Amino acid sequence: MNQKIAQRFNELEVQRQQIIATKKMSQGAYGSSEVIDNELFTGWKLKVRNLLSIACGTDSEHFKAFTNGEKPYTMESSYSVLKRLGAIFTASKEDFEGGYLTSIRKLVQAEVFESELEQAIELLNGGYKLASAVIAGVVLETSLRDLCDQHSMAHGKLDTMNAQLAKAGVYTKLQQKRITALADIRNSAAHGKPSEFTDEDVKSMIRDIESFLLVCLA
Repeated sequence: MNQKIAQRFNELEVQRQQIIATKKMSQGAYGSSEVIDNELFTGWKLKVRNLLSIACGTDSEHFKAFTNGEKPYTMESSYSVLKRLGAIFTASKEDFEGGYLTSIRKLVQAEVFESELEQAIELLNGGYKLASAVIAGVVLETSLRDLCDQHSMAHGKLDTMNAQLAKAGVYTKLQQKRITALADIRNSAAHGKPSEFTDEDVKSMIRDIESFLLVCLA
């Protein structure tokens, strides 16, 4: 996913330069101004807006600055708007390539995982070990999906992702075996088989997943 986003940033940078190359002077009622190909410019704005929503999120400062920057000032030329949006686009591209946008996403992601694991602990303490194990298992599988995205690997079943991540050296064979054991607990819980694991197994499962997140998603 990250590679595709990086590629798209580069493609849209090329397109921005192509739009700049269409700049020419136009004479109007209030004097001359610099204009560009509006058809190309409109398409570029839509593509960048979509990219920023994916890479940064619609609540990000990057996305908000871009959408606000699209509004022209009184008597402002289209080329002037392009220059302003180009500066925002370039800043977003640099932040993405520097890993800053990924860090923001990881912070949000970490908060979500922490909240879900806290819920799993509360359920376990309340005597609902099946539900606790299922929720912890969801966190584990989601984290493996995210690791696959980071390393440009296809999603699949938990065991499949676990095997390919270990084979790629993302984590050790020992970690792979532990994740397999955690997946077994999750599967038993999902199939309603409480006799196949204990409360202590689930407690260890949650603890191991927390440790895994700290190491592999840091």
